[in-house]
Amino acid sequence: MHRTGWIAAGLIVSAAAVFGELADKLAPAPEHPAIEYFNYLKRPPRDPVAQLSRKIEQGTLQLDFAPDMGYLRSLLEALHVPIESQMAVFSKTSLQSERVEPANPRTIFFNDTVSVAWMRGGFIEMASLDPEQGVIFYTLQQQFQQKPQLLRRDDCLRCHLSDDTLGVPGMMARSRYTAPDGMPKLLLGGFNTDHRSPMEERWGGWYVTGKAGPAGHMGNTMVDGDEPDTATHPARYPESLQGKFDTSAYLSPYSDIVALLVFNHQVRMTDLIIRVGWEARAAPAAKLRDAAKELVDYMLFVDEAPLAGRIQGTSGFAAKFAAEGPADSHGRGLRQLDLEKRLMRYPCSYMIYTPAFDSLPAAARTAIYQRMWQILSGEEKSAKYARLSPADRQAIVEILRATKPGLPAYFR
Repeated sequence: MHRTGWIAAGLIVSAAAVFGELADKLAPAPEHPAIEYFNYLKRPPRDPVAQLSRKIEQGTLQLDFAPDMGYLRSLLEALHVPIESQMAVFSKTSLQSERVEPANPRTIFFNDTVSVAWMRGGFIEMASLDPEQGVIFYTLQQQFQQKPQLLRRDDCLRCHLSDDTLGVPGMMARSRYTAPDGMPKLLLGGFNTDHRSPMEERWGGWYVTGKAGPAGHMGNTMVDGDEPDTATHPARYPESLQGKFDTSAYLSPYSDIVALLVFNHQVRMTDLIIRVGWEARAAPAAKLRDAAKELVDYMLFVDEAPLAGRIQGTSGFAAKFAAEGPADSHGRGLRQLDLEKRLMRYPCSYMIYTPAFDSLPAAARTAIYQRMWQILSGEEKSAKYARLSPADRQAIVEILRATKPGLPAYFR
């Protein structure tokens, strides 16, 4: 998010005022008649935070305020976001960067459709996935109100609508070389992170708890000088964050490595789903086919960077995540984790179950399912798909048959 003023829910904002010249370069643009991202009156948002806001306004739900963490715990419960998903960022690379430092990290919690960020002394930030419009951003001030205001923040799109988000309002995760005071070392560059990223490029500026195998990563390290090799390397695999800052002031003493791995996958998967939906509503069919191919490759983890050695988290996130099913009659599901050679036991994204996927225009879902079937049936012979073994393909098809409503007949 970018540091500018508030924009309350319901206020229609000119795209030109928010983006300047950027809006003209995006295709389709947010103000396209088929999209109308800013037309809140014609297209009321249906994302989880918008739904929660309506319940608060109608008086059917209340958020509890606590002296230490304000609305945080109550908000997470209302949005069904697990505390075990906590990740901690100590680099100054966000809306409230002036408050963030290694002794006061920004924590992020997430589920499949919403992320919530909190730090001591600041306000709460939310990124919430609308089934059609993309990610919508909100803030919640940490002062008690009878009806807390979840304020829409379209100004966040100054950062969250770019090439890094595939040209749609979306998510991104970055890895930065970071100084001991939390300032990113911009001259040293950095990395956008998803499941294709090598482990050794991940999580610069983030705290990481848990075992990562022999490859290592950039998490927990700080760079004193002007070269990456001046980084300090604390305990390789910390069990918790105790001793790095006052963890008693936070909901959890962990920044779980498994949560980080899942979040890295989910960030780009979210943007791809949004992008394909926008293309289907506003762009030529040929462009849609290309977008569907890119999405399916990512959905099936075709270019995933391999894991080397057993990954072990510390917060209990792995068990919590896997238990949320669905599963077939053999107990197999797309949320089951591997964590030794790859992220998922069955390499097909659980994001196929999200409302955003189900809300894709029929043409987009048709293109996606056709491409999935070409690969999973073995019709696609390209060498890059060889990493999907016949057993993997069969298991994915069988799981989808049992758990995914609306699957085309040719999957049967």
